[in-house]
Amino acid sequence: MGTLLYDGSKAVFEDRLLAHLHIVIVQKLRRGEGFTMSWVNATAIGSGRTSIWLDRTIPLRFDFSGSRVPAINRDWVEALQRSADSSTGLIVTDEDGKLARCGRN
Repeated sequence: MGTLLYDGSKAVFEDRLLAHLHIVIVQKLRRGEGFTMSWVNATAIGSGRTSIWLDRTIPLRFDFSGSRVPAINRDWVEALQRSADSSTGLIVTDEDGKLARCGRN
């Protein structure tokens, strides 16, 4: 499980999902584009969803639990990128396009 640390908050994702999010988020922020990112909260932390505003002026850190970079699925990256470019912002989904759950630690 990897962690996305942003503006004092932590969100926990599977390393493989986090690696794909990393690619999409970095691409957007390198272009100077702010955007929202939303996910469904894990059952363990209650129901609902979380949405954050990502902007390159706010510190952001990706911590991966594993030392190896997982295999990257270009189709998944493209689907996440299309979501990030839409008016709804980046909706975190798994490789099959289903809403992915996120925990907090």
